[in-house]
Amino acid sequence: MINKFVRIAVLIIPIALLILLFSQKSNLQKYISKEIKSQVGSETALKMDQQIDSLYNYSINNKNYKLTFLEIGAKGCSACRKMELVLDDLREEYPMSVKIVFINILIAENQEIMKYYGVVSIPTQILLDNTGSEFFRHTGYISTKDISKVIDSKMVK
Repeated sequence: MINKFVRIAVLIIPIALLILLFSQKSNLQKYISKEIKSQVGSETALKMDQQIDSLYNYSINNKNYKLTFLEIGAKGCSACRKMELVLDDLREEYPMSVKIVFINILIAENQEIMKYYGVVSIPTQILLDNTGSEFFRHTGYISTKDISKVIDSKMVK
């Protein structure tokens, strides 16, 4: 009887643990992201703030974009390849209002950006407003239709 109970427990406990972890995936990613961001030194953070301002703060750098779409991924990643089609669609749909930027994390100098934004997994999409402030984040594949809804709702405001 006890042997049967142990076998059932050995089967059920890992499955329950996996279900629990999967249901908390978003919270785990947020926690790990926060931890990664906290490890960025103040000097690096200041450097990155200045870089973000110079590139994506359109209120001070006199560019006409309303938003920035950062796609953080890697060449060769299958989900990242799917996102390339979405990026192409967005470039067509918002040529003058949304700056589309692909950041390849396999390039050494892009590691700081990944840490600065606390990217846990790829692909990660980050939308910045015209001051360079993050207002939306998504991890994994997202369709053109779904991301366009987010972009359109922000540009209407």
